[in-house]
Amino acid sequence: MSEFVLVTGATGQQGGAVARALVAAGTPVHALVRDTGSEKARALEALGARLVHGDLDEPESLKPALDGARGLFSVQTPDFANLGADTEIDRARTLAAAAAAAGVPQIVHTSASGATRIIDEERWGPFVGHAFRVKTLTEDALRDAGARSTTILRPSAFMENFLAPSYFYAPGSTEKILVGYDLDVPQAFVAVADIASAAAAAFADPQRFDAVELELAGDRISLRQAAATLSRVWGRPITLPASRDAAIADGLPEVFQQSQGYLSAHPAPAFPEYLRAFGLPVTTLEEWARGVA
Repeated sequence: MSEFVLVTGATGQQGGAVARALVAAGTPVHALVRDTGSEKARALEALGARLVHGDLDEPESLKPALDGARGLFSVQTPDFANLGADTEIDRARTLAAAAAAAGVPQIVHTSASGATRIIDEERWGPFVGHAFRVKTLTEDALRDAGARSTTILRPSAFMENFLAPSYFYAPGSTEKILVGYDLDVPQAFVAVADIASAAAAAFADPQRFDAVELELAGDRISLRQAAATLSRVWGRPITLPASRDAAIADGLPEVFQQSQGYLSAHPAPAFPEYLRAFGLPVTTLEEWARGVA
């Protein structure tokens, strides 16, 4: 059996980090990319990954990419141009069908913390309900692909969101955070590198990680505490809105009003202890901030 792992989303945050972690561990990686000539793709190739052209919207491109794979890393991202669409579900089902046809023996799929929650859309808004429903159905698709080992990773919010530019910041700002969270309620955060470490560990030990559904967090910290930590570590002020109402008045998009309002009442159910229980790396926000400073 060939030993390569096919990594989808290889030029994105999670897929790229997983590809790098697997290469560093000595695992042959085939990186599924739409543009083999892109700068990010070439950087992966320079590290030792083999670039494979493919697109989750083009099912016929997946068969040759998966042929002979001993593992698949699956990630789908929202269609930010149409957040009410089922693009993630369609792509997950396309990928799952291709993996099943190819007989891929192991799948590691990354989803989102709390993905299987049932949401009261009348209270929290249609985006929140749709987002969680989509994540549940994408998990179902990959779980039903028939692999001998399937692992579901459920990352909480990325610590990398604190790196501007990102949707955590006011447009054009590198210091003004614009969020709709309750600033004093602890939220779960995870470093993308810790997601990659968990995925690499699963590929290294398929039997141990079979049927594992792992919530990922390296820290639980309020936005007020996070801003203070980042300001201290980075030596510059990272500011917060005075309140949720102030953030809305400053133009916080409706999608974040809904999602961050929901998470203020129902924080992601991810805790650092879950990673520690598997002996996996756990990076706190302060450790992460020092690492990227």
